[in-house]
Amino acid sequence: MTVDSQARAEPVTGWSDGVLPYAPLSTLKPLSDDVWWVDGPVARMRVGPLSLPFPTRMAIVRLRSGGLWLWSPTAPTPALFAEVDALGPVEHLVSPNRFHYASIPAWKARYPHATAWASPGVRERARSQRIDVVFDADLEDTAPAVWATELGQHIFRGSRFVEEVAFFHGASSTLLLADMVMALEPARLHPRWRWLLTLGGTMWPGQTPREVQVTSWGRTEQARASYQRLREWQPRRVLLGHGRCYLEDGAAQLERAFAWLR
Repeated sequence: MTVDSQARAEPVTGWSDGVLPYAPLSTLKPLSDDVWWVDGPVARMRVGPLSLPFPTRMAIVRLRSGGLWLWSPTAPTPALFAEVDALGPVEHLVSPNRFHYASIPAWKARYPHATAWASPGVRERARSQRIDVVFDADLEDTAPAVWATELGQHIFRGSRFVEEVAFFHGASSTLLLADMVMALEPARLHPRWRWLLTLGGTMWPGQTPREVQVTSWGRTEQARASYQRLREWQPRRVLLGHGRCYLEDGAAQLERAFAWLR
């Protein structure tokens, strides 16, 4: 049940969109010192004749340099641009996996000197969806020097379907996961979508979506090693791309969500 985040973002008017979003949308919400998140518009994924709705979320970290690091940028608005401008210069636009990239061109147009970072497979995915995205650099297992002292990173491997770059902000003890864990709240979904999204393993209290689990068969040792890397960070918080975040007891919630790897 992974989605090209923001690729088909639509304005939300209520239950007709299938999701009650985490309003207010497209505005900064403080998480910790120099860390904010933004709840974006609903994105939709086509599954046969159906169009499944997903809430979206981005994160912003102000680095010690004063520059801004944007993770999984959501569809921007003029008001959001203004809020971000007040924080500092945008230096990095980060695609955490091949499904979270589609709003990067809009941010790059506004901040042409920012570096757009590509996750594994995102260039190929963008071409297949006919979305024009120009990336300047590639994310690897080791964080680049420009943020290595503030943000840890690791490519979560194992699934044949998607590899995701996980990030950990040490000062706030916050782990950022785009699709490796989803936690959609049933009360925020129209009943007609709940059964499908439950089958997909995307519902609260959260777990790795079923399609990622299934496509990790035969590679569970790789996935387990990646999970252990996340576990070593012992995050206090886990900010998720879709659904309710774990704003406390992050390490325990992570252990439960990845129980399929025990």
